[in-house]
Amino acid sequence: MKSVVPYRRYVALGDSFTEGIGDPHPGSPNGVCGWADRLAARLARADPEFRYANLAVRGRTMDDILTDQVQAAMLAEPDLVTIYAGMNDLMALRVDMDAMMARYADGLKSLQQTGATVLAFTAPDLGAKPMFRGLRGRAAIYNELLRRIADDLGVALIDFWRFDEFRDPRLWDHDRVHLSALGHEFMAERVFDCLPDADPLACPATSFLAAPSGSATVVGNVRWAVSFAAPWAIRRLRRITPGIGIEPKSTTLARVG
Repeated sequence: MKSVVPYRRYVALGDSFTEGIGDPHPGSPNGVCGWADRLAARLARADPEFRYANLAVRGRTMDDILTDQVQAAMLAEPDLVTIYAGMNDLMALRVDMDAMMARYADGLKSLQQTGATVLAFTAPDLGAKPMFRGLRGRAAIYNELLRRIADDLGVALIDFWRFDEFRDPRLWDHDRVHLSALGHEFMAERVFDCLPDADPLACPATSFLAAPSGSATVVGNVRWAVSFAAPWAIRRLRRITPGIGIEPKSTTLARVG
C-alpha cells in the first residue's frame, strides 16, 4: 500500500503531452485523459482534500506556456507543479535554444516562488523515430541545458530521455508522436516515482515487442508518412497550430472525479 503523499493542490502545465492526446476518453474534458489526469486520480485517492487543474493545450510553444500557463498556475497557489515545455519549439525550423532556455529558467524560478514542488521533463530520445532523428541532437542540447537549470534551481527532473521502456511501440499512438493510453499509464507511474516523499511504484509489468521485420517496417513507415508525416510537415510550414480554439481542460483547482 502506497504512503500518502503531501500534495493537495496540483497544477499541470504543457502541450499535447500533458493535455493527454493519444489517451481518448469521451467523458473527459477535450475527450482525452492522459498521464497527468491519471496521476491526479492516484493522488486524490490518498487525500479527499486534493485539488487539480490541467492548463495544458496541444500545440503550445514555450512562450505560450510561460505567458499563459505559468502566471495562472502561480495564482492557484499550488503545492505541486509539473511542466513539459519546448517540444513544439524543438520541431520548428529555427529555434534560439539559449534564449529559449533562459526564458524557461525564469519561468521555473517564478513557479518555485510559490513554494510548490516543481518537476520539469527532459525531451524524449527521438533517435528511434525516423522522421525526428535529425532533431535528436537538438533535443540532447535542450536536455543538457535543462539539467543545468534544474541543478542550479533545485528543480526536480523527470528524465524522459532515459526511460528505456518508451522504446516499445505499444506505448506510442498511431501518429508516433503522442503516447498511447498504455504510454500515458506508464508515464503516470514514472512521474509518481519522481515525486519527493513518495514511495517508489513500479510501472505495470510488460514485455517489449520484437522489432517488426524489415518489410513490415518499410510498409509501416510509408503508411505513416502518407497519413501523418506529410500532413504534419505541411501544417508546420504553414504555421498552423493544432490547438487553435482549444481551451484548457480545467483552469481552476477542483476535485478529481
